[in-house]
Order: sequence, then C-alpha cells, then structure tokens
Amino acid sequence: MESQIIRPGHLTAHQTARVLGISLDGVRKAVQRGQLARSGGTERQPWYPAEQVAALAAKKHARSVA
Repeated sequence: MESQIIRPGHLTAHQTARVLGISLDGVRKAVQRGQLARSGGTERQPWYPAEQVAALAAKKHARSVA
C-alpha cells in the first residue's frame, strides 16, 4: 500500500494512522469532521500534509496528558 511515490511533506493514510495512533477508519472520520484535509494522492490512496498530521497528533497528545 505504501509503495506509491509521495511528495515530500505528505503522508499516506497508513502513515497518518500510525502517527496518530488510530485506524484507517479513524483517519476517514478525522477528514469527515474537518480535523484533517487530503492534500493529494488518489481517491483510494490519499495523502495528508505532514504538518497538519503533526499538529493533530500534538493536539491529541495534549488532550491525553491534561
């Protein structure tokens, strides 16, 4: 799944799920909630901006610590 060539600064759905500690379904739900936006790829293999994923991961971590 991760074999496609991806632009620098972007993550695949699998990488995004791994960084956020959620499932692929969780990634889809984050997109539906407007917490995450696709930035390229294809319908079946979307990319997400690494900066946005990192910000969401930091926000998630801050909520779990608080």
